[in-house]
Amino acid sequence: MKTVHAYAVNEPKGSFEPYEYELGDLQPDEVDIDVETCGICHSDLSMVDNDWDMSEYPLVPGHEVIGKVSAIGDHVTHLSVGDRVGLGWHAGYCMVCDQCMSGDHNLCADASSTIVGRHGGFADVVRAKSASVVKVPDGLAAQEAGPLLCGGITVFNPFVQLDLSPTSSVGVIGIGGLGHMALKFANAWGCEVTAFTSESKQEEALEMGAHHTINSRDMDAIANTDLRFDLVLSTINVPLDWNKVLGTLKTHGRLHMVGALTEPMEIGLLPDMLFKQLSVGASPVGPPVIIRRMLDFAARHKIAPVTEHFPMSKVNDAFERLRSGDARYRIILDRD
Repeated sequence: MKTVHAYAVNEPKGSFEPYEYELGDLQPDEVDIDVETCGICHSDLSMVDNDWDMSEYPLVPGHEVIGKVSAIGDHVTHLSVGDRVGLGWHAGYCMVCDQCMSGDHNLCADASSTIVGRHGGFADVVRAKSASVVKVPDGLAAQEAGPLLCGGITVFNPFVQLDLSPTSSVGVIGIGGLGHMALKFANAWGCEVTAFTSESKQEEALEMGAHHTINSRDMDAIANTDLRFDLVLSTINVPLDWNKVLGTLKTHGRLHMVGALTEPMEIGLLPDMLFKQLSVGASPVGPPVIIRRMLDFAARHKIAPVTEHFPMSKVNDAFERLRSGDARYRIILDRD
């Protein structure tokens, strides 16, 4: 038995307190990871607050884990003790469904989440199925890489799934925890990049890879822009006039949602959807093969999220910072 020292909340919107629990026997397909850093994602906040009505308490969040493998099961062949690895939203997959067999592990109906019904990375150790654990390339700064495992793959995955051309024109709506990484990836991909953001962030957006900016709070500016996009990637969770956004797309263009928008989208078929043959879609995080590709891409192009750091023992302060909305742009907990 292994004792895990973690930080947990015991009720919705509660404060974090030290928490210990025991891990059972390591299964043949599992690995234990000694946590070095763990990013904080807005999904962690949603789980803490039980916004999705599926939280179980005590709850140990944390699904942007960077650490070193400390134990491996007998059937694990692609990882070794001492490897620096990452663990994201998923902690395991069924490995036999059509989705898994096709490489779409992230769409597996029986996938297990790192923080749903189990304990995550706000701890000294986290356990996961080995298929969901990926090596971190040597060229990537490990102390900054955690947010790539969730926020990063969420915005990178559409580039691969949609077979985005490096000559494409891409708009990114919302320059926050997701959007700022989307700018960096799209720029390195070779695209012409436009940030839809508030005036206060426009200069930062240009520094992070945007070639143009549009005031996202001015629907007339969006409707009247001369810019036209092959892809508009929305990272926000609030409604916009989506018909005006669709009007910025080129023929065959796509509006793609990665922000967790919970309200219905009001979209008209005419004139743009029909006569420009547009599409609207969405996607979650990516499968392990795309996560590995993303980490290699990030290492090659020196891409890292903009982060703020807190010691893990100050997790309550870190969550206050996250709730304030002032974080620039991802928060990482470092093991004390």
